[in-house]
Amino acid sequence: MRHQNSQKTLDRKSGPRTALLKGLAQSLILYEKIQTTEAKAKVIKPVVEKMITRAKVDSLHNRRELMKFLPTKNAVKKIFEVLGPRFKERKGGYLRITKLGARHGDAAQMAQIEFV
Repeated sequence: MRHQNSQKTLDRKSGPRTALLKGLAQSLILYEKIQTTEAKAKVIKPVVEKMITRAKVDSLHNRRELMKFLPTKNAVKKIFEVLGPRFKERKGGYLRITKLGARHGDAAQMAQIEFV
């Protein structure tokens, strides 16, 4: 039973879910706007916002912590050189989720997640 387990599983086991989150986070950082399902957008939002908060302070420890999660060095480089300084004065709320309606094939609720 999952009593009081707040993490959304997205109907995946731990390994595939982690891989999905890594891919979504990398795409969002590199392209700054992605379209995905509403559930995935809601799950990835706090993950990427914590990364941006960590990227505000460019230190070796913060770089290594983000390199653990992000698969490519391009994403780490962009988050520290572009996104961290952009949101330096902002205290939070770096992402916006916009609902797009249902997907044609399976009627899944779609959303666009982008930086503010």
